[in-house]
Amino acid sequence: MHIDIPPPGEAVPLLPGLRWMRFPLPFPPSHVNVWLIEDGPGWLAIDAAISNDETRTSWQKALTGAAFGNRPLTGLLVTHFHPDHAGLMGWLSAEHGLTPMMTRIEWLQARSLWFDTGEEMLVHQAEFARIAGAPDSYGAFLRARGPLYVRSVSPLPRAFTCIADGQVLRIGGRDWRVITGQGHAPDMACLYCAEANVLIAADQILPRITPYVGLHAGEPMADPLGAFLSSLRRFRDLPEDVLVLPSHGDPFRGLHARLDALDAHHDARLAALEDACAAPATAHALLPALFRRPLDERSLGFGLGETLAHLRRLEAMGRVERMPGADGVIAWARR
Repeated sequence: MHIDIPPPGEAVPLLPGLRWMRFPLPFPPSHVNVWLIEDGPGWLAIDAAISNDETRTSWQKALTGAAFGNRPLTGLLVTHFHPDHAGLMGWLSAEHGLTPMMTRIEWLQARSLWFDTGEEMLVHQAEFARIAGAPDSYGAFLRARGPLYVRSVSPLPRAFTCIADGQVLRIGGRDWRVITGQGHAPDMACLYCAEANVLIAADQILPRITPYVGLHAGEPMADPLGAFLSSLRRFRDLPEDVLVLPSHGDPFRGLHARLDALDAHHDARLAALEDACAAPATAHALLPALFRRPLDERSLGFGLGETLAHLRRLEAMGRVERMPGADGVIAWARR
């Protein structure tokens, strides 16, 4: 389906009472979508975009212009803790007297990361990369770069309204069911309205790229890819022709075909990584099995996270095993 992409600070109507906004990002995938749902006297926004001067200016243009049609922002729901979604949550909440809605885990994750900025956190991240086989120069890069989250997220509100999987929210005279997804984020909120046949899919289901699913230093024995694939099944009972509104990319239809493609993509990556483990190798050495181009220091963390997430899935399935060395560096080998 073709819909004109809204310029920053403007909105495109999708259906009666539903509008699409888009904000630029200073990193891939270059933009994030925000959805406006008409709700009584004003609008409920889904997500807040990243915290920077450019985004604030675009929000101010939207709030005082045709995007909002001279009606106020009366609600805010943040799908998950990532900076491109929660960045301006605090600013919008303070400016408009709002209490944002989030799942409890996403709220606590945002609060935790915003305040976790000390040297100990950086040392912990560098050690996580070291035992994955990354060179010492990458650990030095992490320590020199410093904490990233607080740079892209404005001071957070001290209160929130908790939402949960299966909960039904009444927005704009319609019922929206919360469906949570895991893997990309710990408990990301998506919204489905049967009456409008609309799914606000956040980062769980994207039209062209696959969501980042990575293993992180804070929970090194997690199985995020297993959680992601399992939570995708929650969307299988929705109609194939539902209008999917992703956080990145354009609205689309063809939900089940996209779910099939995501499953097939990860099946292929798991098989390729298992083959690459024929001889013991670290996660860093295994990067070429999943990534065709060398990764620079800015993207190496994402590459290691994705590779480790796939290795943990293979380990949980009994297809590979970890082999710690005397220095703590972990190699992986096919069983």
